[in-house]
Amino acid sequence: MPRVVTGLERVLSDREGALAGKRIGLIANPTTVDTHLRHAVDLLAAHPKVDLRVLFGPEHGLRGDAQDMIAVGAARDARTGLPVYSLYGTDEASLTPPAGSLEGLDAVVFDIQDVGSRYYTYVWTMVLAMRACAAAGVGFVVLDRPNPIGGHLVEGGAIEPGYHSFVGLCSLPNRHGLTAGEIARWVMDTEKLDLALEIVTMHGWQRSMYFEDTGLPWILPSPNMPTRDTALVYPGMCLVEGTELSEGRGTTRPFELSGAPFIDSQALAEALADLPGLVPRPVVFRPTFHKWAGQPCGGVQLHVTDRETFRPYLTGVAFLREIRMRWPEHFAWRTKAYEFVADIPAIDLLAGSALVRQGIDAGAALADLAATWADAEAAFRDQRGAWLLYS
Repeated sequence: MPRVVTGLERVLSDREGALAGKRIGLIANPTTVDTHLRHAVDLLAAHPKVDLRVLFGPEHGLRGDAQDMIAVGAARDARTGLPVYSLYGTDEASLTPPAGSLEGLDAVVFDIQDVGSRYYTYVWTMVLAMRACAAAGVGFVVLDRPNPIGGHLVEGGAIEPGYHSFVGLCSLPNRHGLTAGEIARWVMDTEKLDLALEIVTMHGWQRSMYFEDTGLPWILPSPNMPTRDTALVYPGMCLVEGTELSEGRGTTRPFELSGAPFIDSQALAEALADLPGLVPRPVVFRPTFHKWAGQPCGGVQLHVTDRETFRPYLTGVAFLREIRMRWPEHFAWRTKAYEFVADIPAIDLLAGSALVRQGIDAGAALADLAATWADAEAAFRDQRGAWLLYS
């Protein structure tokens, strides 16, 4: 099977490419590797025509060892001795490259594997860095990688004004069907950034591909994204973060497993059995950390049987609706601060508005909930052609 050639591999094989002769900073994490699993920090530091000056680490850190919403401090890379600036600290200001970190650079390079869901914060790290580079007169280069859940399907609604956050700085559907390079083009266009942007595209990637079709190795993009299956359910099951239910953190199958101690697994599985493209299997699991740590939780594991008909966002909304309806005395929305926002419920930030939460609380039918995002989904599907880079 022919494999996809990533932007990183293309730029390394091009002697006069986008990085030749430039002083660069690199935004990276453990996924920033070539097909031989060699990390870009090591490859670029040893490259005779590239002057790698600084490193930037997103949420979970440059080496990917920090859990979700855990602040990461500045450091120095043990292998290269280069300074590492954290782009995920203790407040919202820490998400942008700090003052002085861009000085002396010709360009900042972004090379991280995204998972195709609007909540995943790496592309928003990219967007904030793009804005900072535009203000500083520094170029920006995206080394593109596949969307692991395909680029042909779109699902979910827009973000209403007032509901933007680090799980959605700009209004994308929950499953957007774009690559990082295409998101960069979209932001560049819609925000009219004065930025020297270059996308080093992939060779061989097609929109209908899932990650296993690419021939590339799967590296955990974050501690709770262990498999390609996790990425497939994430656009819907990340909504569980907006509740006090367990999203399966502390298990070997986060987001595929979800539940709580008060749930009747069999009843929940039967209630979700008619959703397209999956079999919800009743389970009991015991998280080793995070919500309900050490306690047996009833719930389901989502087994996707048809990726083309499976609708992860619809599934996530249906999951919350059923539990809220069947166990209202135990179900609770998350009220603690979420991604540096304390005055808006986490579920509203994840959904992009209050409509899903309000509809679930009111006992709305699933079809009526889906209608709240249908128009925005269709509009984005029609509009996104202007930013696509791949057939």
